[in-house]
Amino acid sequence: MAMAGISANRLELLQIADAVAREKSIDRTIVIQAMEDAIQKAAKSRYGAENDIRCTIDPKTGETKLSRVITVVENVENDSTEISVQGAQRRQPGAVAGDLIVEPLPPLDFGRVAAQNAKQVIVQKVREAERERQYGEYKDRIGEIVNGTVKRVEYGNVIIDLGRAEAIIRRDEMIPRENFRYGDRARAYIYDVRQEQRGPQIFLSRARPEFMSKLFAQEVPEIYDGIVEIKSVARDPGSRAKIAVISKDSSIDPVGACVGMRGSRVQAVVNELQGEKVDIIQWRPDPAEFIVNALAPAEVSKVVLDEDTDKIEVVVPENQLSLAIGRRGQNVRLASQLTGWDIDILTEQEESERRQKEFVERSNMFMDQLDVDEVIAQLLVTEGFASIEEVAYVDLSEIAHIEGFDEHTANEIQTRARDFLERIENERDARRRELGVADELGQVSGVTSAMLVAFGENGIKTVEDLADCATDDLVGWVERKREKDSEPVRHKGILDGMEIGRTEAEELIMAARVQAGWISAEDLASSAEPEEEAEEAAPSEADAQAQEIEAVFSSGTPKPAGKTNAGDAGSSD
Repeated sequence: MAMAGISANRLELLQIADAVAREKSIDRTIVIQAMEDAIQKAAKSRYGAENDIRCTIDPKTGETKLSRVITVVENVENDSTEISVQGAQRRQPGAVAGDLIVEPLPPLDFGRVAAQNAKQVIVQKVREAERERQYGEYKDRIGEIVNGTVKRVEYGNVIIDLGRAEAIIRRDEMIPRENFRYGDRARAYIYDVRQEQRGPQIFLSRARPEFMSKLFAQEVPEIYDGIVEIKSVARDPGSRAKIAVISKDSSIDPVGACVGMRGSRVQAVVNELQGEKVDIIQWRPDPAEFIVNALAPAEVSKVVLDEDTDKIEVVVPENQLSLAIGRRGQNVRLASQLTGWDIDILTEQEESERRQKEFVERSNMFMDQLDVDEVIAQLLVTEGFASIEEVAYVDLSEIAHIEGFDEHTANEIQTRARDFLERIENERDARRRELGVADELGQVSGVTSAMLVAFGENGIKTVEDLADCATDDLVGWVERKREKDSEPVRHKGILDGMEIGRTEAEELIMAARVQAGWISAEDLASSAEPEEEAEEAAPSEADAQAQEIEAVFSSGTPKPAGKTNAGDAGSSD
């Protein structure tokens, strides 16, 4: 019976609010508030925008009330929204400053323009509420796989309808040569959700390695249960991928679990990835063993690790070179991404020739710098000595125990090595003084005499000059050209050729800043710890890319990318 007293307009208002709330999956209260704002705007255009007009809609009956609100103040500045205490007391005895006087207004008949404006306000408010709801729903779902249908394709970007929200797969996050049309089913990985001016944007990817990891987790119960762990993934989307897995239960074969009965599990992933070939590799804690596994199906003869620079030399038989490198360097590139090591591929013949060349160069160096004959120089190289510093500061017994040497000979060789180093040091010091480099710069932790000369030749003469440097100034940087086929350009740094990495260069600069008094040692220690943890946990894609480019341009042994052309003719997967 109570409903009978509600007019059709009021009932219709509530029905509209309910329908919009259901359709947009937002709170009914928000829709009613949007209607109140719309009516307020229409009333202001009718009674004057300078007035403080408020609207309330009863959520149970739908009754709409309009009122004008006036604030009681001591000094009136705005006649439309304020009233003096004396004037207020005439209307409402006992009124004091800060009170609100509410004047009811007659119901408003909407004209065509007012109704249109009201509609725009409601649409805008409802849209904002819907965007807030979408963002709140998806912001914590980064890392999940979602299913949806293709709504439209814009400039190569695919808009996916997720049911309660829209998401986008950008062109560069799609598998190459993959085409979606309206109505197609799509599965993708949420890698970012953020608020933008046009509303929340849900970004999906089908090309990222994480997408493959999540697909395997869906297909392989052992991964979902945590018995088998995916340690790393490397992908060349649409072409080939490598995935490293390890089992926490010795009775379960991680590779077999991922392959499945007759390959059923891995085939389900391959089908979703448009036929992308997947190599499943057993992860090993020993880097050499892991890299040998990662280069499969190529056979490896020998592995030499350099843990200081994260580089590794892999020696393969001549007939395995093309297989190890892969088509356009794909196999070695994916193995490098999977393991995190910079991999050099050498044939057995190339390694032999390079070692012979190194032997001759080192022998000549010892002959020139120590003034010894060829036999002594070659004996030193054969025993593993690679620099004058090693000869000068190694324990004397290590030289004396070389076949044909005695203690007197060893002492003479070591004395000559130290005299040579002292002479070089004096020459560098004189050159440093000539360039005007301050003595204090040499006191910075990690700075050598060779660095001081390089600094002086490049205008760095004080501790403050070094503190003001960037890491790129010291070790160089790589510039990528916009043209598609152009090679990146390597710009040299001040300390090029001194075998100093980005980490060491950063430490030099920070030590100089501490010495210059720009920061304290305590600040440096406190800021370094969390950064190191973050880097260990997840090295960024940009850093990995920078290291890869750095490796291409660094001096020394030829890189796989350089080898690829030689092996392309007979390369195979």
